[in-house]
Amino acid sequence: MITPPITFQMSNERKALPIPDGKPLIVHIVFNVENWEFDKDMPRKIITLAKNVERIPDVPNFSWAEYGMRCGLPRILQFMNERGLPASVNINAAVIDAYPSCADAMLKAGWEFIGHGYNQRAIQPGDDEAAIISRSTEKLKAYTGIQPRGWLGPGLHETFQTADLLKKYGYDYVCDWVLDDLPCWIPTKHGNLIVMPYNLEINDAVVYSVEKHSSPEIYNRLVDTLDTFEDELQSQPRVLTLALHPYLMGVPHRFVYLKKMLTLLESRDDVVFMTGSQIADWFMSVSPPDDRSR
Repeated sequence: MITPPITFQMSNERKALPIPDGKPLIVHIVFNVENWEFDKDMPRKIITLAKNVERIPDVPNFSWAEYGMRCGLPRILQFMNERGLPASVNINAAVIDAYPSCADAMLKAGWEFIGHGYNQRAIQPGDDEAAIISRSTEKLKAYTGIQPRGWLGPGLHETFQTADLLKKYGYDYVCDWVLDDLPCWIPTKHGNLIVMPYNLEINDAVVYSVEKHSSPEIYNRLVDTLDTFEDELQSQPRVLTLALHPYLMGVPHRFVYLKKMLTLLESRDDVVFMTGSQIADWFMSVSPPDDRSR
């Protein structure tokens, strides 16, 4: 029987971790910026045809996503720059060529580039996963001048070899495993890999595309999450990830709630905003992989 590679541990069994900068609520703002190929099936749809018939080119669904690149991302970048907030971006490597001005703006803003495949397409049976990871990594490295440290698989999909391949190609953390409010470790053939907290509950793709909630829902979930965390933060830090997409959170009727969410978090004196690499560095320093009480 194949078992999950991450050791199970209840959250109350973990040792208390030192708090970064005296602020126990670590907020990771992550935007997913993707390249949807015009001559392929769309990876997500706002309009579906009768009997789920695929139509290529799929103009309405392609342009729905591209609105996020044309209009949503500029809104988000301006707001983030005005507030001086750090962010990470899960980026398809093909964005660099497909949307060069977007890639340049995010690089100029200082966002951390996290590998997210080459195009927005989950690993399929028969794909050469190693080649996809290698190609994506080299593209990001050549563009940014920095080895990417984090990875999120398109659709959060993995194979049994993904962790080994990520470590082989120089990655320090992976965001696919949405199983804890704190980082943990996953062993690989090439060393240990950090499992970075990610989120499907405060994630606009789930809230709006899957569950079809109204615009205020994601803000309400944040408020309720903070309420639950209040007591827990007295004994253990928490990583709160906001996982967002320009074509969902960047539209006018939802963008107002992004501003409200970040304003609420900024108003708290127990919040520290970090990129994925900053969280990884903190975790490595306070809970190395050979610490059996982690």
